[in-house]
Amino acid sequence: MTKRDLVVKIAKETGFIQNDVAIIVQKTLDSIVDELTAGNTIELRNFGVFEIKVRKERKGRNPNMPQNEVRIPERTVVKFRAGKELKEAVEKLNAADYK
Repeated sequence: MTKRDLVVKIAKETGFIQNDVAIIVQKTLDSIVDELTAGNTIELRNFGVFEIKVRKERKGRNPNMPQNEVRIPERTVVKFRAGKELKEAVEKLNAADYK
C-alpha cells in the first residue's frame, strides 16, 4: 500500500475530500519525523512505538573474502516495536500466504 492508496481508502471510508486527507496524512508523517529527529519517542497506543536507537560500531566481513574485516561505524536508526493489538492481528495471519 502506498501513501496515495492510504489517502484514497481513508477518503472513501470517511467521505472527506482526498486532497484534505492527503494533507492530514502528510502532516501526520511530518510530525512523526520531526519528533524522531528531535530524539523523542512516538507511542501510538495499540499500534506501536517508534524510537531512535544508536547502533554501536562493529566489524563486518565480506562473505566472498572473510579474511578482510570492514569497520561499520556507529549510527542512529529508527526502531519500531509493534503494539499489543498489532501483534495479535499479525499472529493470526497464515504464514504460508507471505512466503
